[in-house]
Amino acid sequence: MSPAEPATGGLSTAGVDGPAEAVYRLVLGEGTVSVGRVAEALGLDEHEAGARLEELRAAGLINRGASDGRFAAVDPRVSLRAVAERAEAGLTRLRAAIPVLAEVFESRDGADRPGASVRVLVGADAVGAAYNRLEHEAVEEFLAFDRPPYVLAPLNPLEPAVIARGVRWRAVYAAASLDRPGAWDEIGRAIGFGEQARITAELPVKLAIADRRSAIVSTRLDAERPEAILTDSAPLVSLLCDVFEERWQQAADIPRTWSSGRVAVTAGSRGPSGEERTLLAFFAAGAKDEVIARELHISPRTVRRRGQLLLRRLGAANRFQAGAQAVRRGWI
Repeated sequence: MSPAEPATGGLSTAGVDGPAEAVYRLVLGEGTVSVGRVAEALGLDEHEAGARLEELRAAGLINRGASDGRFAAVDPRVSLRAVAERAEAGLTRLRAAIPVLAEVFESRDGADRPGASVRVLVGADAVGAAYNRLEHEAVEEFLAFDRPPYVLAPLNPLEPAVIARGVRWRAVYAAASLDRPGAWDEIGRAIGFGEQARITAELPVKLAIADRRSAIVSTRLDAERPEAILTDSAPLVSLLCDVFEERWQQAADIPRTWSSGRVAVTAGSRGPSGEERTLLAFFAAGAKDEVIARELHISPRTVRRRGQLLLRRLGAANRFQAGAQAVRRGWI
């Protein structure tokens, strides 16, 4: 298995794309590698090489040494077997969902019949009203996927009242949610109200679940004419809860200190400045340079320059590591 061979896409089930597969082949062939070696061998910059290595580590395919920071492959007979088993479990869940989703398909002719366990919603007004209904009905827990396009104004006026009455609110944000001006401030305020928030690269659907009994999930992501289904079907709601929990476990935490501006400094060390703390929080969440620059009113070039200074200060190979170290140190 030579790293020079073209990627086959065979690892896509593990969430590994073509460029990352080329890195994996290199690690398998050489035994242990550094970020610099990967960058040199595959013609990548060190930031990209480090990100690809961390992608493979997240998939459980390689390990990173604690002392020297070099990466080594996990025996593929073990790691890839685990990947295959997870994929098979996912297919089993998908097959179990087929009858439930068939009910959704067949419900269109009688979508609004009284007592229907699944209703098809068409248009911003219908979808928005159903979302608000779930907020009002929630007593114990509210789960949400946040991603564009938006039917309602992104800053949710009902959320503080829902949380205030004791509802546990958890939200996973897609990285694209940060592309709106002021999005970080809005998320910070929501965390201040008591929301538990995490962020991930992307989300497949928009989703809200109230008390694991009722759910709304998008079926057409169109700002002009969105479509969704509202359901209290126990099998379908259970499936959607599993989807939420899986994404929640994979997503990166947005620290509660993001809303308060507090910075914890360990004894004998100089903590970050306010701007450095903000940069590290953006790095931990995987925000794009353009988004960071807009929020901080600086240029993308300045973001990259200051980011490199922070990486050197933290001894991190890439932004992901810098953000993770900042969280461990209590800086963000």
